[in-house]
Amino acid sequence: MASTAHGAQRPAEPGPDRELPSAHGSAAAAVPVPVRVAAAWSWRVLVVAAAVGVAGYLLSTVTVVVVPVLLAGLLAGLLFPLTKWARSHRVPAGAAAGATVLGLVGFVVGLLVLAGQQIVVGFAELSGSVVAGTGELLDRLQDTPLNFGTGNLEAWVTDFGATVQDNSQALLDGALSFGATAGHVLTGILILLFTLLFLLADGERIWLFVVGLFPLPARRAVNGAGRNGWEALVQYARAQGLVAAIDAVGIGTGAAVLGVPLALPIGILVFLGSFIPIVGAVATGAVAVLVALVANGTTNALLMLGVVVVVQQLEGNVLQPLILGKAVSLHPLAVFLAVATGSILYGIAGALFAVPILAFANTVARYLLDGTWRTDERIASQPFYYPWEIRRHARRHQATHEQLLAQLERFHRTRTLERRRARSEDRNAEH
Repeated sequence: MASTAHGAQRPAEPGPDRELPSAHGSAAAAVPVPVRVAAAWSWRVLVVAAAVGVAGYLLSTVTVVVVPVLLAGLLAGLLFPLTKWARSHRVPAGAAAGATVLGLVGFVVGLLVLAGQQIVVGFAELSGSVVAGTGELLDRLQDTPLNFGTGNLEAWVTDFGATVQDNSQALLDGALSFGATAGHVLTGILILLFTLLFLLADGERIWLFVVGLFPLPARRAVNGAGRNGWEALVQYARAQGLVAAIDAVGIGTGAAVLGVPLALPIGILVFLGSFIPIVGAVATGAVAVLVALVANGTTNALLMLGVVVVVQQLEGNVLQPLILGKAVSLHPLAVFLAVATGSILYGIAGALFAVPILAFANTVARYLLDGTWRTDERIASQPFYYPWEIRRHARRHQATHEQLLAQLERFHRTRTLERRRARSEDRNAEH
């Protein structure tokens, strides 16, 4: 062994027949730290992605249940203020929730009846325009080198009838499939209404039951994260509903002023389509332009296109930043990619729920990573009751005086936090 100038032995140089010793005596420790960190992250990300993929596949097999439950959650966020207002006026929670659901059903049925009448009248107007436009188009084509006239159209109709006869069994199978789909739709509507009823009447108790399934040390974090995610979801649903209503009124009013048939059904279609960000409003606006083109000609269609463009610009440059910007902290690119991914994976349902789910996940992740749950005063371990409800529950369950005072204290603390938050939002709006 060679020695140094100070008498210390210097380690022998590795020769061609010697192997370099691994760090800390193990081959794994010789791997650079960045590579080990990347590998650790990689397998964890793969496990999480696999778990999400399996959960998504399992949920996709029960879409008849999952979609109505998600839709009921959005509607509960929109309608809960009505139920809460009724409860504050001494209406029992069950009766308030039932009245809210019945009011929703009546409103939807009324819109469908009114829109159905408009569709009948509008199609009567459109039929004349379509017949006249088709005749004019055939006359023009007959004078061209294509020589396409009425005889060609009759031949096409004859061929179409023969095709229908030859494929009658396939059409029958399609009709049976449509019947099954209609049954699924009816089942989904019933699930939606019952879920909405219980979410409005007893939603907080259901959530606290779910929180109780987690280990005790994690319950506060889960409770706070879930409540904040729900709050973001509610704000998104209300903001998107307001934007959709403004779009529907703008485009529907423009269609009525321009004399476009089916103005009311177009407005309803725009309202429903606007709940799918970016894509829905564009598609429903195109339908309005197409109806104007068929019914009233090119000039009227261009005017209708101008109305749609103005409303879309108002939404994109004013309404979205002003209303949705405060409700959901998501970049427009993230919204677009979420809608595109959701529509590719799950169709219309995926496009509808992609942004709300992303907003919920974003809020929950930020809340947990910031550790806000450790000092959050809004986290409650008991359902919110009004004083008259607290006294009724105390008599029914023979609660002690201390339990009664604790629930009353929770009521006053919640109302104080709500007033404080309202004042803070007013100050932010002024600035």
